[in-house]
Amino acid sequence: MNAENVKSQMRKGYLEYCILLILKKKPAYASDIISELKEVKLIVVEGTLYPLLTRLKNSELLDYRWEESTQGPPRKYYEMTEKGQDFLQELENSWKEINEVILKIKEVFN
Repeated sequence: MNAENVKSQMRKGYLEYCILLILKKKPAYASDIISELKEVKLIVVEGTLYPLLTRLKNSELLDYRWEESTQGPPRKYYEMTEKGQDFLQELENSWKEINEVILKIKEVFN
């Protein structure tokens, strides 16, 4: 078994959660989301982010609006919908449960 494959699968699992956490604070442009993720050492490229944002939008968890930019073409700002906020709450509850289970297992078997 390859650790890199497992890490990649884990990363895919929590990337949506991280994006929703960022958008919980305020609407953001895709480049801003990438910068926020890089700041916490989660490297994501546009080729990964845009399909994910589209999937979240198609699931009605995100919406977007266009804003004029002083530095080029209009920018698409993503924001969470009410359905997205509910979904994020479910993810937060799940993350808490998963984290508690892992901590207990590590405590018992370490």
